[in-house]
Amino acid sequence: MSAEEELLQLQPDNLENGIPKDIKTTAESEACATKPNEQWGNEIEFLFSCISLSVGLGNIWRFPYIAFQNGGGAFVIPYLIVLLIIGRPVYYLEIILGQFSGRGCIKAFNMVPIMKGIAAGQVLATGASITYYSSIMALTLRFLIASFSKVLPWSYCREEWGDICLNETNSAANSSQNISLVQERQTKMSAAELYFQKEILHEQEDIFSGLGTPNWELVGCLAVAWVIIGGVLIRGVKSSGKAAYFLGVFPYVVLLILLLRAVTLPGAMDGIIYFFKPQWSELLNPLVWYAAVTQVFFSLAICFGTLITYASYNNFSRNVYKDIVIITTMDSCSSIIAGCITFGILGNLAFKTGAPDVASVVKGGSGLAFISYPDAIAKFEFIPQAFAVLFFLMLFVLGIGSTVGMGSCIVRVIRDRWVRAPNWALALSLAVLGFAVSIVYMTPGGQFVLNLVDFYGVSFTALILAIGELLAVGWVYGVKRFCADIEFMVGLKTGIYWRICWGVITPGLMLAVLIYTLIDLKPLTYKNVVYPGIAHAFGWCLSAIGLLQIPGWALYSICKQTKRTGLLKVISAASPTKNWGPLETKKCEEYVNHRRKLELKTKQRTILQKAYDNIFG
Repeated sequence: MSAEEELLQLQPDNLENGIPKDIKTTAESEACATKPNEQWGNEIEFLFSCISLSVGLGNIWRFPYIAFQNGGGAFVIPYLIVLLIIGRPVYYLEIILGQFSGRGCIKAFNMVPIMKGIAAGQVLATGASITYYSSIMALTLRFLIASFSKVLPWSYCREEWGDICLNETNSAANSSQNISLVQERQTKMSAAELYFQKEILHEQEDIFSGLGTPNWELVGCLAVAWVIIGGVLIRGVKSSGKAAYFLGVFPYVVLLILLLRAVTLPGAMDGIIYFFKPQWSELLNPLVWYAAVTQVFFSLAICFGTLITYASYNNFSRNVYKDIVIITTMDSCSSIIAGCITFGILGNLAFKTGAPDVASVVKGGSGLAFISYPDAIAKFEFIPQAFAVLFFLMLFVLGIGSTVGMGSCIVRVIRDRWVRAPNWALALSLAVLGFAVSIVYMTPGGQFVLNLVDFYGVSFTALILAIGELLAVGWVYGVKRFCADIEFMVGLKTGIYWRICWGVITPGLMLAVLIYTLIDLKPLTYKNVVYPGIAHAFGWCLSAIGLLQIPGWALYSICKQTKRTGLLKVISAASPTKNWGPLETKKCEEYVNHRRKLELKTKQRTILQKAYDNIFG
């Protein structure tokens, strides 16, 4: 049997000679459709939208603390290496996939319908992310309002807090007062920490007795956040593109202002040196590389469907290579600048309180944004209110950029499935539903829930889904075909660096991270407080909902292949659908002819030859 005859036998039900049967004429074509009216106003809107999406809250508080925990300056080395072999390749892959297909993330997986559950799981993870991101925006807005007070409310102790509050002074470093102050810091809590826990969160010690009643001040702030998110989404991509000019630029203006202020503070350079001082032994610690992979992964917002959605509004022939370099570089620079600011003001805080080193004044996670930063800003001698307003306004703007991207992804997926639904109705429904769900984070036990959802519903499942995405594109669809699609779209041949990363290095490293995560998996805690059994059961249910999308959609795709039996059903379900290709009519027809010529040149090969050809062919 010839290679061509064998090829025809293995074609999916809807293919004939490598061409969709439907594609006989333009009038009969289901694959060829008109490009949606929604597109970016210009190339700059796409660039700034991706910057505002990728440069988010994690850059401001997560990177500095993770870097500090994992060897300071030595962490930057694996971070940059991981950026080059995971962050940038995956970012490029998703942008190309979205631009080529012109569809939302689920429809984009028409290239490998058997793996479409990966995209469905990513949308669910994005839905979980947008709920707790909006809750962080509510906290930020609450602090922003408080920043307009004549005296910053977290700068002094209150009577109702009792003796647990640390009454700090601005005495000079190394004085006898500072010696006792250091000792007090070990047993007492700062005014900023108590303000965050007792006045903002009203946080309880555990959730064994329930979550408590929502804080209605925070609920009001949450409502404002969702009104803004919904307002931008209702106007569609053109509105979010215009908003991106502000969302992408303003945070950098504030970062530069804060950086200039931070480096001029007494003790700031000690903090910055502490941040960058390398601990070379940490380079051999697998935990450092694990931290670098997870930081790059979540900092760039890859494998959540949002990048595919944004790229789907691009002009089909746009060369996005320079955009990828600019965006990933800006993201890394933002993280490093944030690190300098963080440890500059924490160095100043350590100097004023007489702490032995910066480590003793660092709070991780949300504590860095809502305790350490405010505590340090409150000690500024020159209009601390202005710097507090700038800082929390910047955090709020960063939150808008990220949540609008997540919301756009969800709305686009629904519109791809139910085209007749108007954009305003979907955006309004998402805002109302998102607000209702997010209220749970506004309770005294809300931070426990946030930590639970972040791990089980987002971080853990997203890592598995990301590996699945890379295997789907790299080996089921094939690196070779993907690169041929890039050449058809923008006329560029893909270099060996991208091919090896997509096919081997990137999925291999992420699989290693997943294995390490499973081996090192311990019961989840929040502030060293264990969760009740029902909370863990809820968390595993969240993970299961996301991960079961993979076998569920796979079975659905296989069952749809009614004209095949056995293994041929699986092969057919793993092949692109009849409507896979560019959305534009003319480009679609050109692509069909292009694929026909390439498929007819396919030669019979062994499995090893096919694997080698997939990467190097």
